[in-house]
Amino acid sequence: MDFLNFPAILVAAVSALVVGFIWYNPKVFGNAWMNAAGLTEEQLKGGNMAKIFILAFIFAFLLAMTMMQMSIHQTGALSLVGGDATKALPSYAAFMADYGDAFRTYKHGALHGVLAGIFVALPIIGTNALFERKSAKYIVINAGYWIVTLGIMGAIVCGWK
Repeated sequence: MDFLNFPAILVAAVSALVVGFIWYNPKVFGNAWMNAAGLTEEQLKGGNMAKIFILAFIFAFLLAMTMMQMSIHQTGALSLVGGDATKALPSYAAFMADYGDAFRTYKHGALHGVLAGIFVALPIIGTNALFERKSAKYIVINAGYWIVTLGIMGAIVCGWK
């Protein structure tokens, strides 16, 4: 069984940009985020957008790879046999025949993504924001984005077989 589904990982990475386009739109949370971040439209227009979007996609790709590890439990079984199923004992093949698709659903992946957003992204964003003297609104907007985004990414990489 192959867990590395590159099309799913690529779509999950793109989904982060799509959710960001919607989430940070001025009609959704964009104006509130700019205010909470202390940014102006002029400052945002001054950035190198190609560089920003390319790096954002690369970071999202890395997160999608991580969500694969976090949401597909069978990757843990594969790691126990050294990552090469061809060198595993026959019991590995029997285990995978019985449980290879267990919890491989969009819903299960979304659950793990949301949990990653709450228990990984929120504390990281919150800690940085505290030291940057940002508001609770800033934390909620940014952490909310990651909770939703990681939920979608987890759904895609876990459910897409």
